[in-house]
Formats: sequence, C-alpha cells, structure tokens
Amino acid sequence: MAVRKRIGDLLMEAGLITEEQLQAALKEQRDLKMRLGDVLITRKYISETQLFDVLEFQLGIPHVELYRQKIESKVINMIPQRLAEQHQVLPLRTEGNKLILAMADPLDYFAIDEIRMATGFRIEPAIASKDELQRAIKRYYGLQESVDQIMQNLQAREPEERKETREEEDSPVVKTVNQIITQAVAIGASDVHIDPQEDSLRVRYRVDGIMRTERTLPPHMQSVIIARVKIMANLNVSERRVPQDGRVEMDIEFRKVDIRIATLPTIHGEKVVMRILDMGNTLTEIEKLGFSETNLHKFKQGLLSPYGMVLITGPTGSGKTTTLYSGLARLNHDEVNIITVEDPVEYQLQGINQVQVNLTNGLTFARGLRAILRQDPNIVMVGEIRDGETAEISVRAAMTGHLVLSTLHTNSAVNSITRLIDMGVEPFLLASSLSCIIAQRLVRKICDHCVETHDPGEEERALFAEYGIEVGQLKRGAGCGNCGRTGYKGRLAIHEVLIVDEELRSMILRTESDSAYMAYASKQGMVPMLHDGLLKVKAGRTTVSEVFRVTN
Repeated sequence: MAVRKRIGDLLMEAGLITEEQLQAALKEQRDLKMRLGDVLITRKYISETQLFDVLEFQLGIPHVELYRQKIESKVINMIPQRLAEQHQVLPLRTEGNKLILAMADPLDYFAIDEIRMATGFRIEPAIASKDELQRAIKRYYGLQESVDQIMQNLQAREPEERKETREEEDSPVVKTVNQIITQAVAIGASDVHIDPQEDSLRVRYRVDGIMRTERTLPPHMQSVIIARVKIMANLNVSERRVPQDGRVEMDIEFRKVDIRIATLPTIHGEKVVMRILDMGNTLTEIEKLGFSETNLHKFKQGLLSPYGMVLITGPTGSGKTTTLYSGLARLNHDEVNIITVEDPVEYQLQGINQVQVNLTNGLTFARGLRAILRQDPNIVMVGEIRDGETAEISVRAAMTGHLVLSTLHTNSAVNSITRLIDMGVEPFLLASSLSCIIAQRLVRKICDHCVETHDPGEEERALFAEYGIEVGQLKRGAGCGNCGRTGYKGRLAIHEVLIVDEELRSMILRTESDSAYMAYASKQGMVPMLHDGLLKVKAGRTTVSEVFRVTN
C-alpha cells in the first residue's frame, strides 16, 4: 500500500466522525489498549458496517464473510496459531506468491510485516468482523490440530488395524467430535449433520432453521468420527446397515445439553444427525412465545378449559414442542395430576409424570394413553397424534372430563379438523371434544446489532394494503459478525388460533370443507398466520421474505 493512512483520518475524511470524537477515542484507546476501530464502534460513533465501507471504498480493502469461506488445512498451517491469535488474522487462500489474509485491523502494518516474514508470501489484507475472526480462529486451529492428529494416526496404522475403539477422553477423535458439538452450541445450532460424500465428510449446522456447511473433512475420517458419535450414544458401532437412534447428555460451557443422535445408511456411508436440546432453556413463559395480544388471550382461554382438546399444529421444526411445554408449565400446580406420553421425552418437567414410548416393548402412544387414563389424571399430554387409534382415544379422553394437549402435523388450524376426520375420528366425537387449535411457524428475527430501516417496495405495500395494514418504513438486518452476515439472529413464532364455538361444532358435524371452516373462522375473528406475520413485520421483528418463506 503506497500511502499508509490511519483509520481515524480516513473516517474523518468520510465525514463519519469529528475531530473531537477522534481525540476522545484516541485517549480511550491509549488507556484501554484497544484498537481504535473497536473504541469508535463501542462508543457508537460509527457502526461496524460503516468502518468496513470506508476501508473497502477508500482503500480498496475487500470485506470477507468468513462463514462463506472454504479454507484448506494447508493454508491454515501456513500461520502458527500464536500469530493468528496475537494479531487477530486468518489465512484464507494463496494466489501465486500472494496470501489473502483476513484481518480485524487491515491497517496493522506491523502484523502484515511479521506474517510476510513468517510465510515468505506477499500479504493482501481483507477485513473481517472481529467476532467472526475470534470464532473462526478458535474453530479452525482447534479443530485442525485434532484433524491432523487423526490423519497421522490413520496413516500410521495398517488398513486391517483401522478399527473403531473406545477412545480416551484426550484423544484426537474425541476432541474433534467435542469441538464440533461445542461450536454448534456456541452458535445456537439446533442440529448437527455429518454428511458422507464421495470425496469428503461435510459437517453442517442448522441455525435458525437454515442449513449451512461449517467444515469439510477428509473422507478417511468418516469411520472414526461416526464411530465416536455412536460410542457416545451407546449404539452398535459394527452395525452399519440399519438406522439407529440414541441420546447422550453433555456439559458444554457449564450448560447441560441433551443430544439426540440418529444414524442413516447412505451410499457413501452412514449419515449422522445430532439434535441439540439445551436443558438450560427448557421452558419459556407463554407470554414470551411471540403471541399477539388477541392470540395469547385465546390460547390462555383454551388452557383454562376444564376439559376438551387443545391442539398445536405445524410441520416438523415449527416450535410445537416449545409451545406445548410452555402451556403445560402454565397448568402445572399441586392441585392437578398431569401425565404425559411422549416419543421422546424431550424436556423433564418437575412435578409432572412423563412416560416414554417404547415400541420395542410394545408401549405405543395408544397403549400408554389407555394406561394413563386409569391413573386418575386431570390433564393429559400426548406428544403427537400419529394414527387413528391415538386420535380416537385422545378425543374420548377429552370428552370424559380431561384436558388433553397434543400436537398434529397439518398446514393450518382448520386443516386439523379434516385431518382428524381422515384418521377415522367420528365427526360427532370431534365436535364434542375440540376446544382450541393453534397453528404456528417459526420465522427468523432481525438481528438487533445490524438492524436498519428501509422503504417498502410496491409489491410489499400492495400486500400490506390487501390485509388492511398501514405501514411506513420497515426494518431489515444489514448483516454483521453477530448474525453471521445473514441479517437474522434468533427466531420467533407466527400463529393463528382457532376457538371452536357452537357454530363451528355444527359445521364439523356436517363435515364441511376447509374453505368453509376458514371463512367462518375469519368471520369469527381469527387472524390468519400470514396476517399475523405481516403485523410482526410492521413491528420490525422480521421481514416479508421470512414470512413468505414459511407460509407459502
């Protein structure tokens, strides 16, 4: 770089800070020994995005998003971990005699010179978020050390000796699997996928409902990684031809985490999915589930019924279990006897009797439910209605003085009525038992750290007008290190809540169509899920594209 400008001068030239702000930040920088850019961002003089823009447009330093980068192990090994942590840098790739280097401070010329001397390459800096860099350095260098050790061990063994054994806690394969899980918990992933490919082993995370590839490992590591996961869950290591299921509890960063493990044979080997359940965040108060004021009142009304059936519906991964457990927690007190039958028991609730379905021993939902009804329950929770027998027993229980809570896989609240009739439940039984149906989906929330306002487009304005919603400016996430450059962080639910009244019971008896139920429900005051989502867009909590992603 021909002219070595300081970041403060660049920001002043861009009109983003004043001389007074710069001097105050410089004084604080000297006192706290922080980078000037970090001080300016902490004081909220500038945003991280503005800093990136100045460096990119005025100096031509590109901005990189590390979660999108695929970095090879040979590139990581070019810079020692000590240097990477000291200067907050990460090598990305080489181009001839040039090394592309992600840096938190691309104007740190001392760091550039030291790394140039250490590698022998000409350094071309790129700017990356400080938080992203710290996570990436920990992930790549921590995992790479274990990967290298595993590969050395595999190469040192004869092929016939490459058998999966119970590893010591400090062995490379144990460290690798633990690091994969720890990273998943740290970024809030709900699932970890270990996918065998023809020429690699992919590690993918599902974060806020969206899949992303986290690491690509050599294919030779497949057998030892998957064997280690199986050993953790007490599965049969030698059985590779049939699916297996297990679970394990771990303490990750002082948090108790329950991990459900499922294996599946594929043409390239066994695929493993680990579902992560954070035991420290088992329950959410129903007031914090994202219900609108009207829908919350209807949900509480359903829970307060002395008998009847409350259904929560939606596809897999729509947050039904969280809503169900939150409702149970609300009802849980000494004066009632609550019994559940679940597959699996996802969260253990104090004071509630929970029964685990065991198909091997013949304990099905239907059989467990029959047994529960002989245990003098006030409230019964059925984890999921999957078949006609379970549906009919649940309905009859709701008719005979029990409050029954359960989940069902349907697309909308009114579709649940037709679904239960299709399962074989008689319309007169259904009409007498149903009291409340909640349909829900999960949408990603706008990241609080990079939220910005924008004017809605013509199509968005037309959509809001169609639902009679007046809207001014909307919000969206610009993308930052806290949200992995996605603009979203966390999730919230959108709902529609249907209260079954006398008129709707008459319609169920006549087995009318879904469209007829929907027309009456709208007249009754039910807010459709899309409408509820748009109201949350107007409130600045999510975006139109997110609402459409889950409702269409």
